[in-house]
Formats: sequence, structure tokens, C-alpha cells
Amino acid sequence: MKQILFLITCILISTSVQAQSKQKLFNGKDLSGWTIHGTEKWYVENGNLVCESGPDKKYGYLSTDKKYKNFILEYDFKLEANGNSGVFIRSSIEGTKISGWQVEVAPPGNGTGGIYESYGRGWLTKPTAEEESSLSADGWNRGKIEVNNDEITTWLNGNQISNIKDAKIGAATGFIALQIHDGGGIKVRWKNIHLKEIK
Repeated sequence: MKQILFLITCILISTSVQAQSKQKLFNGKDLSGWTIHGTEKWYVENGNLVCESGPDKKYGYLSTDKKYKNFILEYDFKLEANGNSGVFIRSSIEGTKISGWQVEVAPPGNGTGGIYESYGRGWLTKPTAEEESSLSADGWNRGKIEVNNDEITTWLNGNQISNIKDAKIGAATGFIALQIHDGGGIKVRWKNIHLKEIK
């Protein structure tokens, strides 16, 4: 009986520690902890974080105030209108010119879950149509990114999409940022954005 109680206690402690190490990046109420770059629209509606093209139809970014090196990031997204967006990792920004690596979020056939280096080498990995076939064009999707030193792995709705090791990425540190692509007519919803740092 004592062994069973000890085991239960260990499980509860372990679960508590794991829960404490996972943090919400978006509180569902406002943009606390984030900074807007550019003139495109970022706002909260019905507990969702929404990005939407503004009148200038330019690139826009919403970056975390804190920089992150190694982590597991999970998020839900919904492509409400021409959802050409993405999640940047280990990034820096000047105006609306961003340096870093984007995990693509886009309509079917455009490489969701692939990894793109802005103002650099371009696509490092781009999934096939079959690999991104689990993407819902009009429903909620679950994305996951694990960044650990020089290795990045991405998932879409539980299916692994990309895995690369890259020295340039490994040497970088920076913030996480959500993107809205230029061109106008774009609207994407986000929720359940959680991060667990890897020590």
C-alpha cells in the first residue's frame, strides 16, 4: 500500500512540474507580452488572437517580448481567409524586415509545416501535398515546433512534417513571431499558444 501511495505521489509531482514548465504565450484576453510590427491588424476576438490585412496590405509581425532559444511550441490556427502566415523562431526584426526562420502556415499546397529562411536561403524544407494532406482549409489545425540547439522538428495535426539540423539556426537566438503576409485579403485565427522551454 505504501508503495502504491509513493508511486501516486511521484506521478502527481511529475505532472505538476510538467504543467508548471509549460507557459501560455497568449492569455486569450489581450496582447500582453507581444509587440506589433507594421500597420497590419492584430487583435483579440472571442478568445482568439486574430491577424488581418490592413489598408497598407504589407507584411506584419507580432513578436514575443522575450527571446527563446530551445523550446517546444504548440498552437492552434484557423485559415479564415487566404491564410498566408507563419511562425518565426529565433528571429530579429528591423521595421518589418525580419531575419530568422519561418514555419509556414498557409492554404493547402503552399508548404504548411515547412521551414523557410527569410532574406536568406529560402525553403530549407517544403512538404509535398501528401505530407500536408492533414491540413484543414477551413477548420482548426494544431501546429507544433521543437527547437533544440541546431535541430528543428515540426508537426501538423500530429504528423511530423520537417526535421533538419542546421548550424546557422543552431547559432541563433531570438524571439518568436507570428506573420501576416503582404498582398491583402488575409485573416488567420490563433489560440492555445503554449511554450515549454528546453533546458
